[in-house]
Formats: sequence, structure tokens, C-alpha cells
Amino acid sequence: MDKHPFDIDVALARIEDAVRPWPKAALFLLAEEGFTSTFEQLLACMISIRTYDEVTLPVSRRLFARARSPAQVAALSWEELDELISPSTFHERKAKQMLAIAREVSSWFGEVLPGERDVLLSFPGVGPKCANLVLGVACGTPVISVDIHVHRVTNRWGYIAAPTPEKSMVALERTLPQEHWIDINRLLVPFGKHICTGTRPHCSTCPVLDMCAQVGVTEHR
Repeated sequence: MDKHPFDIDVALARIEDAVRPWPKAALFLLAEEGFTSTFEQLLACMISIRTYDEVTLPVSRRLFARARSPAQVAALSWEELDELISPSTFHERKAKQMLAIAREVSSWFGEVLPGERDVLLSFPGVGPKCANLVLGVACGTPVISVDIHVHRVTNRWGYIAAPTPEKSMVALERTLPQEHWIDINRLLVPFGKHICTGTRPHCSTCPVLDMCAQVGVTEHR
């Protein structure tokens, strides 16, 4: 089939409609539930690392029901915090890192963690993907968070060509209009989970098939 030139504005508008029936990405859904502070979003993002959203959401809610502010989390013992987040992958290490962050934030900043990238990246266990996602969701800062879904989908489209999520972030910063920098993660996480899947993507029902180059797709549904 002949393909149209890829139009990112059209593509994201179509995907917005296509993913409406599916659950939103974890941090965006938590923000809608009122967990909007930079500190809360940072803890939820750390919980989400190597962990499915289906686990991240209830674990984050359980933690926030017990402690939400830096001082409240800092007052927990490691054992208490570890138990609260135990369904999350690598929970022992995350509990140690989160406790250290809570104590540092409480000591240096009080109850409000600044929405500054350098501050977030200074914490143990926080990398560029997590920092950018927190800044985008909690602060509305125009930054791109590239997880495996954003990386796979944008490269499959042929919109960019980059071998790793880190290099995809750089390529998207050069190519993607800034007004889409936050929404690209919000939309492509459910799109990548349910339509443009890692193996045998659902190309027959894809809303952007007419523009997608289908790079690397050898079998689809």
C-alpha cells in the first residue's frame, strides 16, 4: 500500500481517539487522582521502573495512603517502606533510595521538592527518563520521556531512526514539535501496549497505518 508522508499532528490526534478505551499511563492517571506534586510523581516513577503499570498503580496508591510528603516518607523505617512497595521490582533497593531521597528533600527543601531537572538527576536511582517524565507530568515542563514504547513506535513509524531509547530522546528533541513533548509519552504508552505491540502489532486496526513505514515489522495482525 502506498504511504502518505508522516504527519505527527494527524497521527497523535488519531491515536488520542484510538487509546481512549485503554487505561492511561500510570503517572498520568495518578496525577488525575490528585497525586500531582513533584515528590509524589518522583516516588511513583521510581516504583514504576521495571514494573508494569498494573502493579505501579496499586503500589503507589498504597504508599500514598500511608505517606505522601517528604517528611512523612522520611519518618518511615526501611522495613515499613519496603513492605509498602514490595510488589514492585527491585523493591529493596528502591526503598533504600526513596528513603534517602525523602530525607534529603525534607532536610534541604522542606515539603516542596523543586521541579528542577538537575535536582532530580542528583538523586540515586533517578535517570533522565524518570526525571523528564516527572517534570512533564508534575510541572508541565516541556521535556520528552522516552520509554520502550515511545522508542519502538516512533522508530517503527520511520519518524526517527535511533538504536536506543536514549538516542531516540535526542532524535525526538530535534524532530518532534515541542507542543507534543509531554503528550508523546501519555499517548504512546497505551498505544504501544495495546495496538503497536512489540511483536505482531495490530496493523490491521492501526489508525496511522497509512503513514507508518512499518520498519522492522515482519509479521502483524
